[in-house]
Amino acid sequence: MTIKEKKVYVVAHSHWDREWYFTLEDSNLLLVENMDYLIDVLEQDESFESYTFDGQMSVIQEYLKIRPEQRSRIENLIQQRRIYVGPWYTQTDSLLVNTESVIRNLLYGTRLATQMGHRMNIGYLPDIFGQNSYLPSIFQGFEIDYSILQRGIHEDELNNDLNFVWKSPDGKSVKANNLFLGYGPGKFLSADEPYFREHLSPILEKLVKLNKSTNHLLLPSGGDQVLVRRQFPAVVEDLNEIDPSSEYVLSNYESFMEDTWKENGHLFTTEIEGELITPQKSRIHNTIRSQRYDVKQLNHAVENKMLYVLEPLMVIAQSLGLTYRQTWLDHAWKQLFDVHAHDSIGGCNSDATNDEILGRLHRVDHIIDGLINIAKKQLTWAIANKSDEPNSPLVVFNTRPYLYSGSIDAVVFTNGSDFSIQQADGSDVPFDIEHQSYVSGGKKIAVTADGESEIELPGYYRTSVVLQAEAVPAMGYSTYHIVEGVSAAALLVDSKENAISNNVLRVCFENGRLCVEHVHSGTVIHDFLSFENQADAGDSYDFSPLPGDTVRYLRDAEMLAVEKADHLQRMTVKHRCLIPKDLVERKENVSSVELDVITTLELRENESFVRITHEIENCAKDHRVRVLLKTPTRHVKESYADQAFSIIRRTTTNPHLENWRDQGFAEAPVPIYPLENFAAVSDGDTTFAVITRGIKEYEVLPDTREFALTLYRSVGLLGRDDLLWRPGRASGINNLVVHTPDAQLQKSLTFEYAMYVEDTDLQPATLFRLTDMYRKRDTAYQLQTLNTFEERLERFEIPKPIQELSSDYSLFTIDNDEVFMSICKQAYDQDGVVVRFFNPTDALQSFSVKSEFFSRIIQTNLYERELEAVHRAVSIPSKGYVTIKMS
Repeated sequence: MTIKEKKVYVVAHSHWDREWYFTLEDSNLLLVENMDYLIDVLEQDESFESYTFDGQMSVIQEYLKIRPEQRSRIENLIQQRRIYVGPWYTQTDSLLVNTESVIRNLLYGTRLATQMGHRMNIGYLPDIFGQNSYLPSIFQGFEIDYSILQRGIHEDELNNDLNFVWKSPDGKSVKANNLFLGYGPGKFLSADEPYFREHLSPILEKLVKLNKSTNHLLLPSGGDQVLVRRQFPAVVEDLNEIDPSSEYVLSNYESFMEDTWKENGHLFTTEIEGELITPQKSRIHNTIRSQRYDVKQLNHAVENKMLYVLEPLMVIAQSLGLTYRQTWLDHAWKQLFDVHAHDSIGGCNSDATNDEILGRLHRVDHIIDGLINIAKKQLTWAIANKSDEPNSPLVVFNTRPYLYSGSIDAVVFTNGSDFSIQQADGSDVPFDIEHQSYVSGGKKIAVTADGESEIELPGYYRTSVVLQAEAVPAMGYSTYHIVEGVSAAALLVDSKENAISNNVLRVCFENGRLCVEHVHSGTVIHDFLSFENQADAGDSYDFSPLPGDTVRYLRDAEMLAVEKADHLQRMTVKHRCLIPKDLVERKENVSSVELDVITTLELRENESFVRITHEIENCAKDHRVRVLLKTPTRHVKESYADQAFSIIRRTTTNPHLENWRDQGFAEAPVPIYPLENFAAVSDGDTTFAVITRGIKEYEVLPDTREFALTLYRSVGLLGRDDLLWRPGRASGINNLVVHTPDAQLQKSLTFEYAMYVEDTDLQPATLFRLTDMYRKRDTAYQLQTLNTFEERLERFEIPKPIQELSSDYSLFTIDNDEVFMSICKQAYDQDGVVVRFFNPTDALQSFSVKSEFFSRIIQTNLYERELEAVHRAVSIPSKGYVTIKMS
C-alpha cells in the first residue's frame, strides 16, 4: 500500500455576501434557489460529506422565511453536520462597528445555530478587511476553539507555518489557520489532467512550502455565491487515483483543524498577537474606513443609542415593573447585523444597496427611539402620580454604573418664556438655554352635537437646555421640576470677545487662526485646526492620490460668532477655499467651486475637552477632506487607539512603505488606521486625543506633528483598475463598471468629535472615562401636555402598567472608577441581567457591585453560560473583561 505524502482536505463551501453590487432581495432570491438545490444534493448523495455555508446563521433564517416547510430537512442536515452554519449571524466587519456589536452578532449566531443542531467550532473570517485584536479572546468566550482567516498577516510572521496561535491583548488565544491563497483556490476543482497539472499541482506545491510542520493541507473549494458542485465526491475520488503523492478527502473546516492540531499542534510554535491589518498578501482596503461616511455616522449613532441608552434603560424599567421588549430588540439587532456585514458597513456597494442600508438604519433608529420614548413616558407618569408636586416633572435617566455629575441635554416645553428647573428640595438646578422658540398651538378639533368645531389653542415655548446635573444615581434617575414664571437660566448670547473658556481650557481666535490653551499647565497649541483637500482618484474600496495633484489647505478662517452663557460657551468660524469640482479640473489645475467648512467649538463647565462640529455642503466630486489637528507632543512615533476593551499601539510610519511593490504587497501599507471611539498621541509628558462620533479613520503625520482625521471621501465608481496605492485589478468585480454617483456625497454633512489635551502621560482609564462623558449615556423626559410631536410616539395613548414610583432610583453601582461597563441588558435566556465590565489599565482591577435588588451574581462567558458564583469582589486582569449575570 502506497503511503501518501500529504493529506488534502477539500472543503466545499460558499461565501455568501448578503448584499454588494446587488441588493439583499437579489441575494435572498438566489439563496432560496441554491439552498433548495443544496438540500437535494446532500440528501441524495451521502458521499458528499458536508457543505459549509459561510459560517453565518442569517442565510438559514432568511431561507426559512420563504421555505418554512423545509425546517426539518435542514435541521437534520445541520444536526448530522452535513451543513455547517454559525458561529456568526452575519459575516461582520470587526473594525468598523462597536466591539459589543461583534459579540452580539456571535451571540445570536451561536445560539440560533445550536438550537438547530450545531454551530461551527471555527471563528471563520474568510473575507473581512482586517481583524480586531480581541477576536481570539471573543472566540474563546464563545467556546470556539479555532479560527480560520484570510487577510491581515505578513508572510514573515507565519514562519512557513499557516497554522499558528493568535493571541489577544488580554492574553487569551485561539488556534488559527491562515487562508494564504484565499477562500477559493479549489473553486473549480477538477480531475482533468490539464487542470491538475497547470492549476492544482502548483497550488499544492505552494501550500506544502507554507506548511513545514504538517502534511495536512487545507483546500477551500468555493467562492462568492457559488452553487454546490454536485460532482465533488467523484472528483475527489478521481484525484486519489491520478495523484499518488496525496490523499484527498472531502471534508470540513472543523475536521481539518481538529485532525491537524491533534497530530501536529506541538510543532506549531508561531504566535501572532493583536490586530491583523497588514496588506501584504491580501487587500485590507485601509481607507474603506472613510467610504460612505453617511452610513458609518448613522450606524455609530444607532449602535450607541442601542447599547448605551436603550438596553440599560430597559433594564432599569424592567426592575421597576415594565416589560423588557426582547422581541423588538431581536428584530432591531438582526437588521443591524445585516448592516454590519463587511461589504455593507464598508460602503463598497451599489447606490441602490447603500440606500437600503441607510433605510435599514433609519428603521432601527425609529424602533430604538420609540422604545426609549415608551419606557421614559411610563416611568415618568408613575413618578408624577406619586408626587404631590404641582409642577411639570423632568426626569433625568443615567445609564452609567456610577453617580453622574455633568452636563445633560434636554428639551423643555413651557407656557411662558421664563422658567426654572428645581430639585425636590426647591433648590435650583443650573442650566443654560441653547435655543428658545415660540410654537403656535394650532387648532384642536372638537366633536359636538352640531358636528366638528375648531378650537384655537394657545402657543407655548420650546427650549433646548444644557443642565448641570449633580449626582444622578447610578443606573437610575433623578426627578427635577419645571417651575414657570421665574427664570433661573443664562441665555446663550452673542459676545464681542474673540475667545471662549472654561476652568480647564481656553480657545481663542487671532489673525484668522485658532489656538487652544490648557489653563492649568499653560500649554498652548497655536494654529491647531486646519483642513486638507486633495483629489481622490480611487474607488469605493480605496482612496488613491492623483499624480500631479495640488493639495489645497484651508488654514485661514473668518470669525462668525462667539456666544456665552454661564456654563456654556461657543465659537463659530468659517474656513473657505476654491477647489476643483471633479477630476477633470484637478488634472487641469482649475478651481471652480467653493469648499466652505463651518466649525463650532464648544466648551462646557468642568469638561476637559473641546466639543467640535464641522458642517460642510459638499459641492465637489472625486476628492478627500481631512481635518488637521496640531498636537503639542514633542514626537509622534506612535499613536494609540481604542479597540474593544483596551488601547492598542501603532507606528506612525510603516517600514515596508518604501519598497512595498518589490515586497509583493497587495496594496500600499500606508499608516492610516481605523478607530472605534478615540485615538491619541503621547510623548510621556503630554497627551492629545480625539473622541469621534462616526469618524472612523485617522493618520498621524510625524513630520508636522499633526493628527489627520478623514472626514469624508467622494468617489463615483465601485471599482477601478490600477490605483496608485493598489495596483492590478479592481477590487470586487473587475469586468463591470458600476457607477455610484451617490457615493460622491454631494449633500450637507456634519462631523462631530471632541479634542482633549492634558499635561500628563497617556492614561487609558481617563480616555475611556471621557468617552463615556462625550457620548450620551443619559436621556431626559418632561411629562407635559403642550407638545406631542417632539418624539414620534408622544401623541398616542399607551398603557400605564406602574401606578407609583419614587422620585429617585438606583438599580446598582460599582465601586471602582478604573472599571467600565460595556453592556447592560437582559440575558439571552431572559433569566437575569447580563452586565459586562472591562479594565483598560495595565494593572489588575477589582470591584464590587452594590445593589439592593440583586441577590445572586454569577460569572458567565460571552455565550452567557454560567461559570461560577460571585460572592465577593470581582477581579479583571489588565486589558481584560468579565461578564456577570445578576438576578
